[in-house]
Parts: sequence; structure tokens; C-alpha cells
Amino acid sequence: MKRILPFFSLAVVLAHLFSPLMAQDGSAATPVEKAPSGEKQAVAATDFIRIDENEQVARLQTSVTGYQKGDVTVHLIGAVHIADKKYYEILNESFAKYDALLFEMVGGENINKKKAAEQEQQEQQEERGGDLQTNLLRGMVNGMSRFLKLASQVEMIDYSAKNFVHADLTAKQFEKKQDAKGESLLSFAMSAAQQAQNEGVEQPSPAKLFAALLSGNSNMLKLEMMKNLGNGDDQITALAGDNVIIGDRNSKCIKVLRKQVKKGRKRIGIFYGAAHNPDLEARLFKMGYTKGGQEWLTAWDVPKNGKSPGEAEEQGAESPQNREAAPQAK
Repeated sequence: MKRILPFFSLAVVLAHLFSPLMAQDGSAATPVEKAPSGEKQAVAATDFIRIDENEQVARLQTSVTGYQKGDVTVHLIGAVHIADKKYYEILNESFAKYDALLFEMVGGENINKKKAAEQEQQEQQEERGGDLQTNLLRGMVNGMSRFLKLASQVEMIDYSAKNFVHADLTAKQFEKKQDAKGESLLSFAMSAAQQAQNEGVEQPSPAKLFAALLSGNSNMLKLEMMKNLGNGDDQITALAGDNVIIGDRNSKCIKVLRKQVKKGRKRIGIFYGAAHNPDLEARLFKMGYTKGGQEWLTAWDVPKNGKSPGEAEEQGAESPQNREAAPQAK
């Protein structure tokens, strides 16, 4: 059964990075901790994804982290690409507060132009005969989201909002850069999965994974997968650099950020997968930004011992993590 682990490590990487990768394709925000706005830069690396749990529930959480430079505020809005519907509803609500919301999606430059996107997709499929690796990975993630009874980011986020700004590579740029570097989605995902094991990240129990699959117990499977997901940004950080998946896409994002600042945008959100954020933060520091406050959003709210989320919340109501509020763009 130990052979199951590499597959689930791979699935974890996919959940971090690849669900919204190509355009053709219940819990609320919880600000459980904030750093003072004048706090000095921390020496330790920033956490952008974590697990918060008590005896009743386990929560997979992503952060909204603020950075300041002069009168410009930038928020790194970490995301997992399959999550509870409420998570995406809270995000949609909060996005309206930004002058510009920069989003990731390879090929997403036409996402608000449905006919153009469909035409581009058709031309790409005719030219390449279909992208096998992308279709395979997308199928894996879609299957995982259905089994886990979670919603898809691509389906839930309102990309038609006027303040949304595409900040990622086009499909042709992405393919060209991957070809030049001899890189593929699958090879990167496998390297990241191996990195998780090299870093000593707690692995899911093969017995529990097998039992969850056989019984169809989505909550049991989520509880086991959290062991990897909660340390996902640390796993990916070691792979950042001269690659397309993280390095080149983040570089494009920063270029778009600079353009938006030149246009006079003062409140800017960057909505990228949480695994991108350690590298994005390092780039912001080099640009002279300083770190400010941090809030946490609950992406997965998983009851333990067979209890419903509502029952678990009532028993754990004394926990400060249960105080709910939408993140604010300040």
C-alpha cells in the first residue's frame, strides 16, 4: 500500500498548482492573526498555507498577506484550486475591494472573451492534436475534486469582474518556454512530490488512504491529504528558480504588477496558488516592499469523528479561529 503515497504526493502538487493552469478548461474567511503594520521583517519564512485543528475539526487555510511600498498596498492572496464553495464566495466578495486583481491562468488572457477563447482553444487543438499532459493532469484534479466533494476554482471565481487583470503567460508562451527548458508539467509535479519526501513532510497513512478510497469517505481522505497540503509552500519553495511553472510565471506576474502601479493602482491583489507565494514574496522584498498584516481563510473545513461541520463548529465555538469576517483590502 506504500505505493499509494507517491500518487497522493503528486495529487497534492496538482491541487496547489495545476487546476486553473489552462483557460480551456463550507467555510468563511477567518482572520485569526494579524501582524502589526509596523512590524519588522521576520527572519523566518512566511507561511502561506497551514493546518489549524482541534479535537472537532481540521481546517486547511490559506493566507491573505499584505505588503506596503509608499502608498501602494499589495496583497498576496494564496489559493488552493479545489476547496469548499464558501471559500470562493468569500474571495469573490473580497476581490471587489481592489483597484486591480491580478490572476493566474495560463492562456487566461481571453477568459472574458468567450468566443475568442473558444477559437484559440480550437486552433491550438488542431495545431497540436491536443495537449496530452495537460489533459491528463486536469483529469486527475477534476476526479480528485469530485471524490473530495469540493468545488473548482475555475468554476467558482468570477473572472468577468472589471478589475481582473491577467498576470500569467499565454498558452503559446508557456509551451515555448517549456520546450526551451525541456520541462513538463508531469516532470515538475513528480520532482515536487519527491521534494516533499526529501523534506521529511508527514505523509498520509497508506492504510487510511486505502480505506477512504474503498469506503468513499471523502472526509477521511481530506484529513490525510492535509498532511501534505499544509506544508505545500515549503515543498515548492525549494523548486522555485529557473523553471516555467514557478519562476517564469511569477516573473510575468511581477511585470504586470509594475504596469498596474505605473497606472496609479494603489490597492492591488495577486491571486495565485499559495505555492507561488514564497517566491513572489521574495520578489516583492527585492522591489522594496515591506510585509504588513496577514489574515487566514479556511479552504477546507473537515469534521473529525464523523461529525458534521456544523456540529464540530458548535463544540469548538470557543476557539478564536471560529470568528468569521471577510478579508479587507486596506
